[in-house]
Amino acid sequence: MQKKLFSLMASLGLLLAFGLQAGCSTIEGAGKDLSKAGEAIREAAQDAQN
Repeated sequence: MQKKLFSLMASLGLLLAFGLQAGCSTIEGAGKDLSKAGEAIREAAQDAQN
């Protein structure tokens, strides 16, 4: 009984860890995209001023 519970908890822990890792990659990619968009807006604003 305890072996089954331990296996189940370990499996759930691994799934959670992999899920968090995948989420971090997605958030990191979104951050890079937003940074590039911000640079484009800044450049457009500078061009408009000149």
